[in-house]
Amino acid sequence: MTEQALRLGTRRSKLAMAQSGLVADAVGEVTGRPVELVEITTYGDTSREHLAQIGGTGVFVAALREALLRGEVDFAVHSLKDLPTTQPDELTLAAVPRREDPRDVLIARDGLTFAELPDGARVGTGSPRRMAQLNAYARDHGMRIETVPIRGNIDTRIGYVRKGELDAVVLAAAGLNRIGRTSEVTDFLSVDTVLPAPGQGALAVECRTAGNAADAALAAALAELDDPFTRAAVTAERALLAALEAGCSAPVGALADLLDDGQIDKEMRLRGVVGTTDGSTLVQMSTTGPVPETHDQAMALGRELASEMLAKGAAGLMGERAQ
Repeated sequence: MTEQALRLGTRRSKLAMAQSGLVADAVGEVTGRPVELVEITTYGDTSREHLAQIGGTGVFVAALREALLRGEVDFAVHSLKDLPTTQPDELTLAAVPRREDPRDVLIARDGLTFAELPDGARVGTGSPRRMAQLNAYARDHGMRIETVPIRGNIDTRIGYVRKGELDAVVLAAAGLNRIGRTSEVTDFLSVDTVLPAPGQGALAVECRTAGNAADAALAAALAELDDPFTRAAVTAERALLAALEAGCSAPVGALADLLDDGQIDKEMRLRGVVGTTDGSTLVQMSTTGPVPETHDQAMALGRELASEMLAKGAAGLMGERAQ
């Protein structure tokens, strides 16, 4: 008798299906059980409004979480940057697998890099965080660009460039890597130019908090996919975001990475940025500390940097605060 398949809840987009497929394969190896993908449509997938208008964070997550709580799926896979910073008690973040490339990338006409864009170039992105940093970089380097708000899946966004409606679009490297389309990238944007969204490039594997033996066994199996460094890094980044009281629609970038001496990884550096979308004002700071060994240490690193940024005026740049 074959074991009952585990049901993995996923969004329907090509990228979400690719991400969930990778996790499904890994879970199948760990558990020895078949894994079936259960496609779930979320509000963020059907709404045509800009993410900043519909609340940004959580719009892709709620329907998946509801299916989990109703027992329609056994676990779910999210892009970590879509997850609200508060975790519901009934659900647990069982695994944060090893992170993909966290950088943002440019796909521009004629193979152009960001520095080669023509005067007044129209650059599409749905992210206030990207707008703030791209506009600030352009201003600092004597460039003129116009950032244009766009939505849609990867094909839709790249289509704006292919059809000549935009000179370039900015996307996450991780998504393009996962669907095998990195060859279309014309420029990888250095994190010194554009800090990514907190958690960008990482996936979150969520299941029900152990209420019975089956839930506990699944959580234990999923935990084998966890990458401790990735979890510490994204925990610090998300603690920064939460302490700045910002949803993912706010112009906040953060990245935690390792500083090594060539031998062993000694310290974690956390960088954060918040700014106005026109790029006229940015608060960009960093802090360095020992690599966190516990959840609380990672949270403390993020909160410490957030308090320094707030003291330097970050609060005034957040626009409407999430209530």
